[in-house]
Amino acid sequence: MSKLTLLLAAFLPAAAFAEGAPAAAGGGIEQLIFLGGFVLIFYFLLWRPQSKRAKEHKALLSALEKGSEIVTSGGIVGRVTKVTDEFTVVKIADGVEIPVQKQAVAAVLPKGTIKSINE
Repeated sequence: MSKLTLLLAAFLPAAAFAEGAPAAAGGGIEQLIFLGGFVLIFYFLLWRPQSKRAKEHKALLSALEKGSEIVTSGGIVGRVTKVTDEFTVVKIADGVEIPVQKQAVAAVLPKGTIKSINE
């Protein structure tokens, strides 16, 4: 063997010198099954729950009406006095009303919740 071959053999793995090494059989179907498993995991753990939450939130927003007691994503509790396409006007205290984007409404509270909080 020449000195160059010995030097290369010391620094490169032995597989680099193998000539005509056959490819692993059945690798394609295993990779497809593996990829399919990942897609199923992402679907059941991420996409499906997120779309379910979005659908529930959309139903909550469409059910908003005057007199509903709500809490916003910022933690403000109040009673809805007016509902438009994009905004709701929320009464948070006597004589204090603020416009809030509909998307910021986190939950509709049961009737009487504001009264029980202020006691």
